[in-house]
Amino acid sequence: MNRELKKAYTEERLSAREAQSKAEFIAWAPAVFQASRLLLKYGILDMLRNNADGLTRTEIAQRTGLSDYAVKCLMEAALTIGTVLMTADTADTPNPNYTMSKTGWFLLNDPATRVNIDFNHDVNYEGWFRLDESLREGRPAGLEHFGPWPTVYEGLSQLPEQVRQSWLAFDHFYSDSSFPEALEIVFRKHHTRTLYDVGGNTGKWALQCVGFDDAVRVTILDLPGQIAMMRKNTEGAKGADRISGHAINLLDDNAPFPKSTEGPDAIWMSQFLDCFSMPQIVSILKRAREAMTATTHLYIMETLWDRQRFEPAAFCLTMTSLYFTAIANGNSKMYDTHDMQKCINEAGLRIEETHDNLGQGHSILVCTIS
Repeated sequence: MNRELKKAYTEERLSAREAQSKAEFIAWAPAVFQASRLLLKYGILDMLRNNADGLTRTEIAQRTGLSDYAVKCLMEAALTIGTVLMTADTADTPNPNYTMSKTGWFLLNDPATRVNIDFNHDVNYEGWFRLDESLREGRPAGLEHFGPWPTVYEGLSQLPEQVRQSWLAFDHFYSDSSFPEALEIVFRKHHTRTLYDVGGNTGKWALQCVGFDDAVRVTILDLPGQIAMMRKNTEGAKGADRISGHAINLLDDNAPFPKSTEGPDAIWMSQFLDCFSMPQIVSILKRAREAMTATTHLYIMETLWDRQRFEPAAFCLTMTSLYFTAIANGNSKMYDTHDMQKCINEAGLRIEETHDNLGQGHSILVCTIS
């Protein structure tokens, strides 16, 4: 654990008054979230950003088409949440002038925050009502309002369009930022010509690979529904003829990875193992090991929460674990280094190299047969 995180999680830093305020913030967090989301939806923060001198409640109502009552509720909530401020000379008037705070600026402009808001509203919000049930029973009870699937991955292609788009945007935002550095690690340092992309989803990483290296051939290992989605997504793209699919249920302990005499040069798992429990991870890694040769490198790219440089990143990741609990599968999480290394070693592999701080806080663990 880095120094900043260790200090944050081993020392009490708040005064009693600050701690009480934070406790109330937690108690009202659902309302805080929805009110803040609506400030974005109705364009109110956009308006305040574009009007440096601020806007009155009356002006906001006129521009949004909302009633004075609705604007008053939202702006008073935003004021106490901390996303807007009142100008001092109007604070005691019946119709104060509002400006945007620093917190409001980040809520509006930080790409990660916007992706997280859509993900939590569209994918998680209703399902988290059943978090207690999910934790006690080890199943994604919150997924049931979307469909009858045992995990979100079987149902991904059938989710409502807005839900699926928010899910994919969340998934891709965090992985895509790491791709340029990851390509250098996979292709520049090691002689990679054949690569298994395990859990390749829509084929975004595979397309990056065939675009980066004209000789590489990629085999995506994933569920049949995801393979079909990948083929549709890659159709006609440059290098798509060097991308193939291998349908596999990775939860089936008896489902082997495809084997060849030479074995793949590389096996790639990006934001993938966090979708499984630790026993399932060991099973997947053992089957990957059986397909490896002495020269194969297995790359595990994960946002390990204990390796983050900054506390907000660790916060986002531990909260994401609760998505896995209630929505995704009921038994996985965002792991720390100790848990991941334990699984790797139990599978008969060892970590040869570690690359930290890629993109949005990713690490790559480069593994070989031990």
